[in-house]
Amino acid sequence: MQFKKLIWLGLWLVAMQACQPTETTQKTHTNIVYILADDLGYGDIGALGQSHFETPHIDKLAKSGMLFTRHYAGTTVCAPSRSALMTGLHTGHTYIRGNKGVKPEGQFPIDSEAVTVAEILKENGYTTGAFGKWGLGFPGSEGDPNFQGFDEFFGYNCQSLAHNYFPYHLWENQTKVMLKGNADSLEQEYAPDLIHAKALQFIEDNKDRPFFLYYPTTIPHAELRTPNKEMEPYRGKYLPEKEYSGAKPGDERYKKGAYGSQKESHAAFAAMVGILDRQVGEVMDKLKALGLEENTLVIFTSDNGPHLEGGADPDYFDSNGPLRGYKRDLYEGGIREPFIASWKGHIKPNTVTDHVSAFWDFLPTVCELLDIPAPENTDGLSFLPTLEEKEQAAHDYLYWEFLEQGGKQAVLFDDWKCIKLNVNNPEKTHIELYNLKDDIGETQNLAEAHPDLVKKALELMQESHTYNPNFHFTYEEESNQP
Repeated sequence: MQFKKLIWLGLWLVAMQACQPTETTQKTHTNIVYILADDLGYGDIGALGQSHFETPHIDKLAKSGMLFTRHYAGTTVCAPSRSALMTGLHTGHTYIRGNKGVKPEGQFPIDSEAVTVAEILKENGYTTGAFGKWGLGFPGSEGDPNFQGFDEFFGYNCQSLAHNYFPYHLWENQTKVMLKGNADSLEQEYAPDLIHAKALQFIEDNKDRPFFLYYPTTIPHAELRTPNKEMEPYRGKYLPEKEYSGAKPGDERYKKGAYGSQKESHAAFAAMVGILDRQVGEVMDKLKALGLEENTLVIFTSDNGPHLEGGADPDYFDSNGPLRGYKRDLYEGGIREPFIASWKGHIKPNTVTDHVSAFWDFLPTVCELLDIPAPENTDGLSFLPTLEEKEQAAHDYLYWEFLEQGGKQAVLFDDWKCIKLNVNNPEKTHIELYNLKDDIGETQNLAEAHPDLVKKALELMQESHTYNPNFHFTYEEESNQP
């Protein structure tokens, strides 16, 4: 499989040889910073209506650039959503389509033949770094970030262990870094602080060369934990508090993926978003201090909708705003995300767009930014024209699938959103159809009134889903596949 990828990359590089950066042009290439929050809801930032707590730095980022109101994640859980982001392929085509763990640590690996956005950037003269949560291949596997285009990696390889904010260890490339301050029941080294320091250092180290910083923070995914000093400004402000009883020292899975206990879940969640907001501000301050603002495209978004785990209370905070659903739903609340793009001198400040876009659009956007051809099999469309306020091509439709909870599929075309539930059980299969223009909250199922639209949607679902032997629905069509 690795050989196939090398052949593909070789042919692709020949095809765009005239576009290859020279030693001179490399210095003018646009840096890219992609900050990916973890389970942050559409309504969890001030720019999209959050009123329970403030996100001044994220809101400032939105005012400095463009806010997308209809941007969608790869799907409704971590690993497949990130696979769509890295490969430019939606979940009917991408390599990782579910959260499948591998013992003792990590997830099922993305295939060696996958061509990632990091590999494309690296082949075009960029230094690439990932800092945070990976979840696309266990340490040393073909899916390890160092083998998928990233020169540097620091953080959690395993998304299950990323549940814990005072972990026993993190990974720095191929080295397992033990955190002595977190040994046994100690909680002295807060992983988001360690990861953030590495991300800022990466910017500093590469200020004189083009770089791609992929910053998939773990905040605000459960567990809901922060250093005590971070909690103080929020204590007593979100009453009645919600207490969560979770893993304790001595429990088998304590700091091994189980969520820790939290007596003040509301305050902890607000504090965690506060940390995220501050860290976004510090990234922007670093770019400004180094004179990189005009040569850096900064993107901020989230991997899926708000979760209901570890004491989280998205209804209390109105985390999905006007949208229905949460993480693991294919309703808008599970997949529509806050999305901000800022690039001083290139993106008009304080602009808003309703252009419909998705994670798999990032890879072709990067290719257009580099003036090179995108892979032929991408499902994405570059949104660079939208950023530059030029004529923008539109998707014919967007497609998602989710393998858990009986199997789910969804397709969006024009103003219509169709969701198919219980895919794996034809006797329980249920179809829902919504007009998002009139019903953003997906409250009125119009499937019976529009059988023609349902028929079109089901046809699109069928043609969008390809067989994947490692992640597949169990309905009858799959049983005859190799």
